[in-house]
Order: sequence, then structure tokens, then C-alpha cells
Amino acid sequence: SVLARWALFGVSGAGLGLFAPQIFAEPLQGYVMVVQMTPAVCMFDAQKSKQRKCLEGYSLNISGLYPETSESECKTSSSAMLSPLQAKVVARIMPDENARVQLWRGIGGCVKMNSSQYFRTIINYAERLKVPAELTSPETRTMHQTNLRLRFLRLNSSLPASAIKFNCATSQGNAILTEVRLCYKNNGQYKQCSVAVENNCPNLFIIKGSY
Repeated sequence: SVLARWALFGVSGAGLGLFAPQIFAEPLQGYVMVVQMTPAVCMFDAQKSKQRKCLEGYSLNISGLYPETSESECKTSSSAMLSPLQAKVVARIMPDENARVQLWRGIGGCVKMNSSQYFRTIINYAERLKVPAELTSPETRTMHQTNLRLRFLRLNSSLPASAIKFNCATSQGNAILTEVRLCYKNNGQYKQCSVAVENNCPNLFIIKGSY
């Protein structure tokens, strides 16, 4: 599985009745999964460089599965606790427990599942996603956005071009890929990303190699 492959590369979060129906004044429009390019993110953010994903040399990690909702408040006080077995599996793609807890506390009120179901959903999406080898290579390389998108589409037959967005940050005048964002319907199928999901990379950018 891709999850096993991610782990190989050192990649690097009660029931449905927890939330009353009236919390969902607007229907959930879907989800956006954010896959971070860990070496690039650790380079740009000194605070994150102390996290496990940086210290242990993860090449990819998932920062979250974010609900698309018009709700302005998504916080929850419900538990982010996972069983030891589930926590171990989730840690392969979301290695920092504190980051997982903060993520759940920030968005848990806008997803129609508990924390265990939520992180299981992330695992399912990650296992299904096939990642181009260029993103987990130890080599730093320059790549065309069009070519990287094509590689994703070839590896993932059900992924439409409109369901994937790339985000970059700039260092010394060079655009460096920091995130890949994937858009999903509520049922887990890919969908066209909304205009709110940014794609700010130029056509040519750098993929920073893993450590």
C-alpha cells in the first residue's frame, strides 16, 4: 500500500451523535487533504523543525483533512485520544501527536465523525493516494507543475486534474513546493477543488529532496 511506501520513505492524526444536528447550519461541502513536503516545510519553519517529522527525516506527512464549511467556529472539546494501535498507524503519516490533537480540537466541531473515525478516514485517503517518486526522492530537483500533475493523474486513475492543487513558498527567488492539496466529496470521491483552495505555484518549481 502507499501507506507502507510512505512509511518506507520515513513519511512524515464516542459516536456520530457527539455533535447536535443544529451545529451543521450549512451542509459540509467536502474536504481538503493537505500533504506537506516535509523537508521544505522544515526548512521554512524553525518552529516545526523541532517536530518529530523534521528530526526523524520524514519526506512527506499529512497536516490535516480540512472540512469545507461556511461555519466560522469548528472547535471541539471532544477527545482526540486514539487507541495505541491506531495512534501507531496514524503516526506513520502524521508523526506529531501534539499537532494531531491541535488539528482535531480546531476542526472536530465541523466534521460528522469522532476523532477515531476522522483519523481512520485520513489513513484511508492516504492509502488510496499513489505519490510520484519525485516527492520522496533524496534528490532535490526542478520540475514543471504540468509534469507533476500528469504523474499524479497517471498513478491515480480516479483523480481528475481539477482535484489537485500545488502550493509553493519562495526562498532566494526560487519557488519551492511545500504542499499538495487534494479535494474530496463527503463520500471520499475526488472532486473539483473550490476557488478557495489555492494553487500558487509557478509552472517551474523546486522539489526539495529528503534528508
